[in-house]
Amino acid sequence: MSKPKVIVTRRWPEAVENHMKELFDVQLNENDVPMNADQLREAFQTADAVCPTVSDKIDVEVINVDNMKAKVIGNFGVGFNHIDLDAAKAKNLVVTNTPEVLTDCTADTAMTLMLMTARRAGEGERHVRNKEWTGWRPTHMMGTKVTGKKLGLIGFGRIAQAMAHKSHFGFGMKIYFYDPFPPSEEVINKYGAIQCDTVEEVLGQVDFVTLHCPGGGSNTNLINAERLAVMKDSAILINTARGDVVDEPALVEALKNGVIKAAGLDVFAKEPQVTEELLTMDNVVLLPHLGSATLDTRIAMGMRVVENLNAFFAGEPPRDRVV
Repeated sequence: MSKPKVIVTRRWPEAVENHMKELFDVQLNENDVPMNADQLREAFQTADAVCPTVSDKIDVEVINVDNMKAKVIGNFGVGFNHIDLDAAKAKNLVVTNTPEVLTDCTADTAMTLMLMTARRAGEGERHVRNKEWTGWRPTHMMGTKVTGKKLGLIGFGRIAQAMAHKSHFGFGMKIYFYDPFPPSEEVINKYGAIQCDTVEEVLGQVDFVTLHCPGGGSNTNLINAERLAVMKDSAILINTARGDVVDEPALVEALKNGVIKAAGLDVFAKEPQVTEELLTMDNVVLLPHLGSATLDTRIAMGMRVVENLNAFFAGEPPRDRVV
């Protein structure tokens, strides 16, 4: 019996790629160059499964190909706003993702950004590397205390709950959140969290805001000029969710004009492009989408894709089916 044909759009951890070679007739991306739209369309015409990442735009033009062979999209990542789910559904394509396995590492990255922005770590590191430091003094590079402050979470799913756990129990922070689909009272009470009725209600009363909501759709530019204006001028914004959740030009203006104090960004609206003015700002910490970037987590994500594909090809429901 022939093995299912699987096309992987980027390099994955070696352990995962070797495992896939055992199970599937797999086409790997050995040089790790992003596939263009024509190559992606061809993948859907020649493979039983296509395995994209967040950097691959799987839109209606890619999905609506003639002579479609693909039956399943095994997405490497928890987010799927880069996939046109309506187009996939219309083509009877099953779509899966990789939740749970990247929760802690993404929350760790959000915590890293919160600490770095609060304590001006990026700016300080550049200060030392550039040999500008002249020695300790009482008024040098004073930052913002994190312990005991108020943290606002936009979204209160798995990653936000992990962030709440680290912040509340590790740093004694008071947790506020907004989520249209909140978790159980048991979860809310575990962190002593305060549920707010609107995004604005969270933004107006906290010292730090971290974003943990899906990208795309109605969440595009969720954090815009009007909402940034609601925040305290001493507040710090952290985004490890999706870049399009924040209106980047509006954020630039807010940072330039002192509307908010600082920002820590792991994701950007037009990755890998970054709004030019952000690159020159000392009150911004910028990371290259490192949220889940640990070997343990990336292997676990790949293995979760494999698990979903195995279930699909065995005629069983994939654990992480989105569509």
